Amino acid sequence: MQGRVYWSKYLFDKGITKNIIYSGSAVYTPFIESEVMALYAKELGIPAENIFAEKKAEHSTENLYYSYYLAKSLGFEKIALATDPFQSKMLSSYPKKLKVSVDLIPFVKDSLRAMPKQANVKIDTTGLKVLCFESITERENRYKRFWGTMGKNIERVPEDVRTKK
Repeated sequence: MQGRVYWSKYLFDKGITKNIIYSGSAVYTPFIESEVMALYAKELGIPAENIFAEKKAEHSTENLYYSYYLAKSLGFEKIALATDPFQSKMLSSYPKKLKVSVDLIPFVKDSLRAMPKQANVKIDTTGLKVLCFESITERENRYKRFWGTMGKNIERVPEDVRTKK
């Protein structure tokens, strides 16, 4: 997560992006991933008015899908997914499959290494902990998690519901 936040900061500082959506629910830990990343980004200096959080996604494909529709609802015209190279490669076919217009910007490790890192970044995660949390590994078996990774658990927005012919 830290690499993704620093990559978003890099893209923001370079003027490549104006707004950032962090995506993710409480999946493996009781903390809402998107909100933790948003707090961290604020501490790194990204203005709060340029940061948004999508809190529903539990799988990479859901991060892509739900963030896309959040971006559209906010009136964003150009949308890109900025993430680590592995996730970027894994998701490369999904924008077309999900019928969403999203560019992929995998982070460049050399650029991340060269970025100055802030030591001792402190964030208050007090209100971000989900009560009665159960990890996805406890809630879903391996098959169900794989199914989710393949985008089969996505709750589609009404205008995107596919009709069978």
